[in-house]
Amino acid sequence: MDACSIEVLTRPLRDNIMVPARASKTYSILLAHDVTLLREGLAALCHTRTPYRVVNQCSDGVTALRLIASQKPDIAVLDIDLPGLFALDIMLKLRKANASTGIVLLSGRKDCKTVLKTLRSGVNAFVLDSDPSEYLLEAFRCVIDGGVYISLSLDIDKLFSSAWRSAPEHAFDTLSARELQVFSLLVEGTRAKEIGARLGLNPKTIDTYRVNLMRKLDISSVAGLVKFAMQRDLAIPAAAIAETSAPDN
Repeated sequence: MDACSIEVLTRPLRDNIMVPARASKTYSILLAHDVTLLREGLAALCHTRTPYRVVNQCSDGVTALRLIASQKPDIAVLDIDLPGLFALDIMLKLRKANASTGIVLLSGRKDCKTVLKTLRSGVNAFVLDSDPSEYLLEAFRCVIDGGVYISLSLDIDKLFSSAWRSAPEHAFDTLSARELQVFSLLVEGTRAKEIGARLGLNPKTIDTYRVNLMRKLDISSVAGLVKFAMQRDLAIPAAAIAETSAPDN
C-alpha cells in the first residue's frame, strides 16, 4: 500500500493502550460545469475539506466524458445541462462502459420528472444548485459509502409517491427525454440552430421536437414556455425571463 496515502498515527483509548488510527484515503474529484465562477468555487470548497482532491476541471460534456474515462476519478460532479453532451447522455455512456466513478449531479431544476429521470439513469447523487455546501459534502460521503443521495431540499414523500402514479400528473410528464432537453434549452433562450449543435441534431429536427412539445403542453410560443417553467419552479436564467414578452422566432 502506498505509504503516502496513509497517516501513521496513534491515539490513546484507555489504560494507556495505543492503537493505530484508521488509514486515511484521498478521493479524487472531477468538476464539470460551464459556469467558471461556480466551478472554481466548488474546487475551492473541495480543497479546504479533506479527504477530497480535485484532479481536473472542464466546462463541457464531451471533455467530461473523456476525462472520466481516462482518469477514472472516484467522483464526478456534473452540471445537468453541460454543453456538448448532457449529463444524462454521459450517464448512458458510462453505464455501457461499466464505469466505477460515482456521479453527483448538480441541477437547477427540482420537478419530479427531472429528479426521477436522473435517478433512473443511475446517478449516485442529486444536488440542487441552491443547496448549501454541506449538502454537497454529504452527497460525497454517501457516494463513497455506496449509497444514493437526494437533496434534503426536495420533498422525498412527494417525489416517490409520484413515481407510483399510474397516470401522469401533467402533460409535462409525458415529454420524452429529448423533448425535455429541447424544452430546457428553449426556456434558456437558446436558438434552434444552437440547440441542434449542442445535441448533434439538424435544426429542422429540433423544430419538430419544439412543435411536438408545445402541442403536448398546449403552449404556442417560447415566451409561454418560459412562463410555464416559472410557474412550475423550473430553473431558468434571468435573461430568458426578461425576454418573455418578446415574440417567438
